Amino acid sequence: MNPYEENRPNPDELLASLKLEEEKSKRGKLKIFFGMCAGVGKTFTMLQAAHVDKAKGIDIVVGYVETHKRKETDDLVEGLELIPRKMSEYKGTMLQEVDIDAIIARRPQVVLIDELAHTNAPGSRHLKRYQDVMDILDNGIDVYTTVNVQHLESRSDTVAQITGIVVRETLPDEIFEKADEIELVDLTPDELLQRFCEGKIYTPDRSKEAIQNFFRKGNITALREMALRIVADRVDKQVRQYMQQKRIPGPWKSGLHLMAVIGPSPQSAKLLRWAKNLSYTMGATLLALYVEPPQKLTQLQQEHLTKNINLAKQLGADVITTSGEDIVKAILSVAHKENITHIIVGKPRHRTLYSLLLLGNFVNRLIRHSGNIDVYVMGSDLSSDNQYMKYISMPSFSSGIGKYFLSGMVPILTALAFFPFKEVVGYQIVAFALLFTVSILAVFLDIGPILLAATLSALVWDYFFIPPAFTLHVGRAEDALMLGTYFVIALLNGILTSRLRNQEKMTREREERTNALYQLTRELSQTSGLEEVLKVSVETIQKYFQFDFAFVLQGSNNELKQQVEHGTFLDLSNSELSVASWTFQHSKKAGRYTDTLPSSEVTFYPLTGSKLRLGVAAVKHKKSFLAEEETFWDTFIAQISNALEREYLNELARRASVLDESDKLYKTLFNSISHELRIPVATIMGASDTLLAATYDKDTTNRLYSEILMASERLNRLIENLLNMSRLESGRITPRLDWYDVHDLVNKVTENLKTELRHFNLEVVIAADMPLVRIDIGLMEQVLHNLVFNATQYAGSKTTIRIKAYYDKPNFMIQVMDRGPGFPESSIPHVFKKFYRVDGSLPGGTGLGLSIVKGFVEAHNGTVLVQNRQNGGALITVKIPTDIPDLEMMQ
Repeated sequence: MNPYEENRPNPDELLASLKLEEEKSKRGKLKIFFGMCAGVGKTFTMLQAAHVDKAKGIDIVVGYVETHKRKETDDLVEGLELIPRKMSEYKGTMLQEVDIDAIIARRPQVVLIDELAHTNAPGSRHLKRYQDVMDILDNGIDVYTTVNVQHLESRSDTVAQITGIVVRETLPDEIFEKADEIELVDLTPDELLQRFCEGKIYTPDRSKEAIQNFFRKGNITALREMALRIVADRVDKQVRQYMQQKRIPGPWKSGLHLMAVIGPSPQSAKLLRWAKNLSYTMGATLLALYVEPPQKLTQLQQEHLTKNINLAKQLGADVITTSGEDIVKAILSVAHKENITHIIVGKPRHRTLYSLLLLGNFVNRLIRHSGNIDVYVMGSDLSSDNQYMKYISMPSFSSGIGKYFLSGMVPILTALAFFPFKEVVGYQIVAFALLFTVSILAVFLDIGPILLAATLSALVWDYFFIPPAFTLHVGRAEDALMLGTYFVIALLNGILTSRLRNQEKMTREREERTNALYQLTRELSQTSGLEEVLKVSVETIQKYFQFDFAFVLQGSNNELKQQVEHGTFLDLSNSELSVASWTFQHSKKAGRYTDTLPSSEVTFYPLTGSKLRLGVAAVKHKKSFLAEEETFWDTFIAQISNALEREYLNELARRASVLDESDKLYKTLFNSISHELRIPVATIMGASDTLLAATYDKDTTNRLYSEILMASERLNRLIENLLNMSRLESGRITPRLDWYDVHDLVNKVTENLKTELRHFNLEVVIAADMPLVRIDIGLMEQVLHNLVFNATQYAGSKTTIRIKAYYDKPNFMIQVMDRGPGFPESSIPHVFKKFYRVDGSLPGGTGLGLSIVKGFVEAHNGTVLVQNRQNGGALITVKIPTDIPDLEMMQ
C-alpha cells in the first residue's frame, strides 16, 4: 500500500477539526492559574501576567480579584483598570460579585476574574461564578482565573478523605478540561508553611489554626501530588491530541470506553468522581448506566438518583437508563452495544431481601460473564459489621397503615370463616385457603403488608388449626415441616407476585411514555405549518404533564419575541422574559431549579434544533423533575424542537425559493420590459422627431400619427398587463359581478382589436339561446382581449380565428380557436406562468397575457384549459360558473 494513502487525512475528521477550530476562534480563551491550595501565589502570578500583557499593549482589565489584603498582591492591582463590582444585599449584608454586563459592555481583550469555583450571592444571574465566566467567553473576551485542586468536582471526595474537610464549592471537570491554557503555580510544602508562619497568607492566629488543620504538611504534600498529576495527565493528553491531529505515528491509548454503573445510593456520587478521574488518566470516554430495579424507588431514592444523574452529566458523561429482570444481563447488554472496555461498579456492602433470593453474588456473576471486558470494583467508606445478620436489610416499607390493617384482617377473617368447619375440611385445606388469600393480597399490596400477611397467616393456622389447637406447639414432625414449608411458600409467593406487579406497573408506565412519544411524533409528522405544530404540542403536553407552561418563539433578527405564543394560563413578567432571552441566546436551561437565575418562579428550557435556535419553553413547576421525568420531558422538547425546526426550515426554503424566483423574475422582466419599452418609445420618439423636423404631406403625416398611436397602444397594453399582474399578485382582485349580454362582450373586444384582426377571417359563434351571464365585464374583456390578441400573434395571415360562446349548465363557456402552430406538448403545463414564452416565439411580448387570463378567470372561480386542435392550431377554453338569471325578477 502507498504510504501516502495510509497517512492521508480522513476528510470527515479534517472537516470536524476545522469546524471545532472555527468555533473556538469565535469564543474567548480561558487561562487557569492552577495550584494545590490557597497561598501558593495563584492570584499574585495572574496579576504579574496581566502587567506583562499590558506592557505588550493588550487591553486588560480586572473584573474581580480577591487580594485578601496582602500587600504584595494589592500593589500589583494598582495600574490596572478596575471594572466596578456588582453590589447585592443579602440578609442585611452587602455582597460584591462580578458585573457581567459591565464587562461585556466594556469589551476588553482580557479580564481577570479570581476564584472560578466561587458560589455567587443569592439573587445573582448564575449560581456559580464559572457560569459568569462562560457568558463572558461566549462574547469573545479572554479570561484569566484561578482554581485550587480541591475545587475540582471529581477530586472533592479524595480531598475530603485526605484532609477530613468537605469542600462545598466545586467546579465541573469539563470546564477545567476545556481551558485553553493551564499554568501550574507550585511551591514546596516547606515553603508554603514558611509563608504561613511569616503571616503572608493569614494573620498569625489564623495561620496557626490553619497549619494544625487543613494545612498540615502531609495534607499539602498529598494535594501537591494530586495537582502535579492532573497537570501531567493534561500535558500527556495534549501531546496525544497533537500527534493525532498531525498524524504522527505512535502508540495510542485509543478505543478505551468506561462505563460506571450508578443507582440511587449516595455512594454512586463517589463512584462517578472516581470513574471520571480514571477516564481522564486513561484518555477514555465515560458512560453512566442506571438499571431500573424491579421495585419502585422511594421519594428519597428518586432524589438521590436525580442528583447522581445530574452529577454524571456535569462530569461530561453520557447517561443511559435501561431495565431488566437480571441486572447483570442488562449491564452486559449495554456494555456490548456501546463497545465498553471497562465496567466500574461499587462493592456491595450489604444484602437486601431480594439478593438473598437470587442465586450467586452480583459482582461474581458480573465478572464471570463479562468476557474480555475488565471489571473495576470500587470500595465504600461505609463502616460494615462482620456479623452476617447486620448485612441483611429489609425492603423499605412505604405502605400506609390501612394496607397493613387490611393485610392483617384478611387472614384472620379467613381463619374465622373456616374455624367452625375445621373438623370437616381438615387443617390442610385451611392452609390452601390461607395461602390463596396471601396470593390475592400480593396482587394489590406491597411487600411490607405481604410479609405481615404471610407471617400472621402461618401463626393463625398453627394456633387455631394444627393439632394441638390453641397453642403454638406442633405435635407431629410432618406438621412442623408443613408449617415451615407453608410460611416459605406464602412468603415467596407473596413477594414474587408483588415483584411481578411492580414490574408490570413500571412496564406500563414506560409503555405509556413510549406511546406518548410515539403519538407526539406521529401527530407532529402530520402537521403542516407553525400554528399546527404548536397546537399539537400544547394539547399533548397538557395531556401528559400537570403544570402551566408557555412557548416563546424567535422573532426577527434571531431574537426572542417578547410575548407568549401558545400555552396554558402562564403570564410572563418582563424579568421572566429576560430570563427566557438568556436561555434562548445561550441554549441552556435557566430559572427555577437550575444554577442560572434560580430566583425566578419559572423554569425555561431552550427549543434547539440541529441547526436553529427556535425559542423557549417556559414551565411553572410545583417541584423539580425527577430523573425519569426530566428524561421524558427532554425527549418531548426535542421532538417539538425538531418539528418547529422543520417548519422554520420549510419557511426559509420557501423564502429562498421566492427570492430565487424573484431574481429570475427580475431578470426576465428586465429583459422583456426593456425590449418592449424600447420599441414603442423609439417609434414615438422617431415619428415625433420627424414631424417636428419638417412639414409633410397629409398622407405622410397621417402615417406618422398612426405609428405614434400604435406604439402608444402597445405601450399602454404593456403597462396594463404589468398593473393587472401586480393586482393579481397582491390579491386585490375582487370581481364586481353583474348580468351582461355576451354579444356586448365579444363586440367590444373585436372592435378594440379590429386593426390586429384585419388580416384574419374572424368567426363569432354565439348560441342563439345564450342567456345573460353574471360576470365582471371589465375583467372578462381583458381575458377575451388577451386570448384573441395572442391568437393574432401566432396564427398565419388569412387563417380563421373563431370565438365561440355558449351556456353549458351551470357554466358559461367561451372558446378561442386559431389555425396557428399550436403549443408544444412540453410547454402546455407552463403557459400560464409569468413571463413564460414558448421556444421560437416571435419577438416582442412579455409572457404575461395568459398569466393574467388565468388569474382573472380564477377570480370568477372558473378554469381555463389549453389544448391543441387536431388539424393544427390552438384551442383555449374558459369555463365560468354562473346561473341563468330569473328574467321575471330582473324585469
